[in-house]
Amino acid sequence: MSRTVSAALLRQQVAQILTAAGSAPAEAEQVAANLVLANLSGHDSHGVGMVPRYVDAVAEGGLKPNTSVAVTADIGTLLALDGQGGYGQVVGVQAMEMGIARAKQHGSCIFTLAHAHHLGRIGHFAEMATAQGLVAMHFVNVLSRPVVAPWGGGDGRFGTNPCCIGVPLAGAEPFVLDFATSRVAQGKMRVAHNKGERIAPGYLIDEQGRPTDDPGVVVVPQAGSGGPAGGPGLFGALMTFGEHKGYGMAVACELLGGALSGGGTWHRPADTARSVFNGMLTVLIDPARLGTQASFEQEARGFVDWLRQSPPGAGFDAVQIAGEPERAARLARERDGVVVDDATWAEIVAAGASLGVAAMA
Repeated sequence: MSRTVSAALLRQQVAQILTAAGSAPAEAEQVAANLVLANLSGHDSHGVGMVPRYVDAVAEGGLKPNTSVAVTADIGTLLALDGQGGYGQVVGVQAMEMGIARAKQHGSCIFTLAHAHHLGRIGHFAEMATAQGLVAMHFVNVLSRPVVAPWGGGDGRFGTNPCCIGVPLAGAEPFVLDFATSRVAQGKMRVAHNKGERIAPGYLIDEQGRPTDDPGVVVVPQAGSGGPAGGPGLFGALMTFGEHKGYGMAVACELLGGALSGGGTWHRPADTARSVFNGMLTVLIDPARLGTQASFEQEARGFVDWLRQSPPGAGFDAVQIAGEPERAARLARERDGVVVDDATWAEIVAAGASLGVAAMA
C-alpha cells in the first residue's frame, strides 16, 4: 500500500524532523528541498526515504549538522575541500558554488570534496553547473557497508559509486547523465523491499553469491547468516552494470572520488554504522573560454537533433536524452503529488516521533 503526499507537505515534514535532529532551520529546509527534489525527479532512492538513516547518523555522531565545507588547498583552478561530516546537500552545494565561481574566473576548475555525508542525487550538482553554461563531470565513491560485488566476485566490496556528466545545450535543457555504477542504486532496493517487490534477474546475488530476485538481501541481514558479534550479519550484493565495464567505472570512481580526494576507500569488514560518506572529484569547464563556444553549441544541438530523428523502436514513443525523464517526472509529481509506500512513510514517522515530531495529516 502507499499514499500520495504533496511535495510541499513532504518538505515541511522533513524539515521539521531535521530541525529536531539539530539542524538550523535554513539547513533543514535546504536538505528537505533537495530530498524532495529527488523524489520529484523520479529518484525515490535518494529522496525522503533517507530521513530515518540521517536521523540515526546524527545520533551516532557521523553526520554533523550545521557544518560547512573547509578549504584544505587552493591554487586557483584546483581546490581540495573537506565536507567535515556535514550534510552532503549543504557542503556539496557550497563546494559547487566555489568551483563554479573559479571556472567562471579561470575557464576551468578541478576540485575534490572529501568526508561529505551522503551527497544525494549527484545530478543536482551537474544541474547547478549547466545552469551557468558549464560542463561538469563528477566521480563519486561511497563509504558505507559495501553493497556491490566486483566483476567475478561473490560478495559486496564497494559502494554504488555514481558517475555524472552534465553538458549545457544552447536554447534547450541540458544533457545530465547521472547513474550508479551498480545496475541499480542501493536505495531503489530499499524502496522495492519496502513495497514487497521482486527484482528482475541479473541485478542481485544472495549472501552465498547465488543469483536472486529478492531485494531484501541487500537491505536486511539474511536469516541464519550469523555474522560477528555485534556485526551486521551477512548480506547479498548488487551487480555492476555492463559487467566488467561497469566494474571498471566503479573502481575508477573509488580511486578518483575516494583515494584522490583524501576521503579514503573501502577496504575493511562491514559494520553497522548508519552514516554514509562520499568523496567526489569534480571537473568544471567553461566552453566560452576554450574558444569553441559557437561550434560547441552548433555541434551539440546538431547531434541531439540527429538522435531525435531516429524512428522510435519497439516499445518506445521517441528517443530521449539523459535528463529528460527526470524533468518530465518533476512536472507530473509536482502536480499530482509524490507516492510514498506505507513502509517508508512509517519509517519517516517513526524517525520523527523519536525526536518528538508528530506526523502531519
